Amino acid sequence: MRLSRIILPVAAFVMAALVSLWVALYSVDKIEQSAREGVKTALLIDGDDWAQVAVDGLQVTLTGTAPTEAARFRALTAAGRVVEATRVIDMMQVADATPVTPPRFAIEILRNDKGISLIGLMPAATGGAPDHASLTREISQLAKGAQVTDMLDTAAFPAPEGWDKALAFGLEALRRLPKTKISISAGRVAITAIASTPVQRRQIEETLSRRKPAGMTLSLKIAAPRPAITPFTLRFLIDDAGARFDACAADTEAARQQILAAARAAGLKGGGNCTLGLGVPSPHWGEAAADAIAALHDLGGGSVTFSDADISLMASKGTPQDVFDRVTGELDATLPPVFSLHASLPKPPKSAENGASATGDGPPEFTATRSPEGAVDLRGRLMDARQKAAVAAYARARFGSENVHVATRLDPKLPDGWPLRVLAGLQSLGHLANGSLRVEPSLLELRGRSSEPDARATITRILSQKLGTGAAFK
Repeated sequence: MRLSRIILPVAAFVMAALVSLWVALYSVDKIEQSAREGVKTALLIDGDDWAQVAVDGLQVTLTGTAPTEAARFRALTAAGRVVEATRVIDMMQVADATPVTPPRFAIEILRNDKGISLIGLMPAATGGAPDHASLTREISQLAKGAQVTDMLDTAAFPAPEGWDKALAFGLEALRRLPKTKISISAGRVAITAIASTPVQRRQIEETLSRRKPAGMTLSLKIAAPRPAITPFTLRFLIDDAGARFDACAADTEAARQQILAAARAAGLKGGGNCTLGLGVPSPHWGEAAADAIAALHDLGGGSVTFSDADISLMASKGTPQDVFDRVTGELDATLPPVFSLHASLPKPPKSAENGASATGDGPPEFTATRSPEGAVDLRGRLMDARQKAAVAAYARARFGSENVHVATRLDPKLPDGWPLRVLAGLQSLGHLANGSLRVEPSLLELRGRSSEPDARATITRILSQKLGTGAAFK
């Protein structure tokens, strides 16, 4: 009895303890589960599903790698809305920040008669290259009082590789080109500019290509306006030396190809050169020139000269009269409107008696020679003292007073147009570094060397314009 009174209370106490323990454990589990689910839901709502939640009793531990510091703070805040903030343990990490990619640095420089404009982005730390302040200062000096519009921005990044060389080269190009657009980026410079003449364009291209730094990419687009050619001239010859152009001008690429094709069919060797220019007298220039070159080929030799719309065709000596008449007649019939043909067949040379001048000592002749040192010697016949003074004055103005020696004779019976032929010859001689001029009644001949790339075409235009249609020159 006494034992049962002891066992029953003890058993009741143990049972009560077990029930309390089970209730406590069940309550803790429910609390942990509720906290876990609540925090997870809050994190999902905020988009922070990267965070992991662990609950131990009343403590909530957040782990995981946050993409940014802001995301980590947002996760802590979300958990603090569900449970007491003091119960949240932060065990999260933040991912290493992705390095910021440097921007693309580039400068556009525009220069014309009104001034210089700059736009783009350049690095604040330029190394050895000019910074923003020194760049604008240098360009202001280059503008020489013209307006400078500065729309450059800077970024706090180091200059990329190749920037210094590209910027220095771009500034050098800017000094040489009064009308240009220059695009500068790391390791690359693109230049678009306008040259006065095709010759200047070639010089600019050669100079810039030669001075380009090693390892830098250079893009050049240099445009030159077509020259105004006055008179619009073409001269084609076929003789013992072969077929060749003394001068060739065309108004379009199609006309140039048409002319060159006709010249190659007539025996021209090599590519040939035909300048595209302004001033053509007719849109049918290419057709007329091709027909005339083909006619010259049918004649077997001679020369054909276009001076604007006037055409002088001179057959070679010995051409049969019937062939000459047939070919020139067909050419005259097929030429487009506007063009005027003057064809001539050289006659056999006259006897010395018939060709002698009034002085009785041979056919009249005027000669001029120019030495490599610049000395000019004038000899032969002029009509009168007035013409002699005019020729001497022109020669001294053209070649320098100290370089001209005059040793001419007077002959009042010279052919008509003699003074014009002499002055045209001297003007042409001025385009030679050294050479000789011989003027005869039926022929003007010029020989020598020139440093001008287009000297032959220039002299052809002068002689065809000054001497007129049908004049023979060589």
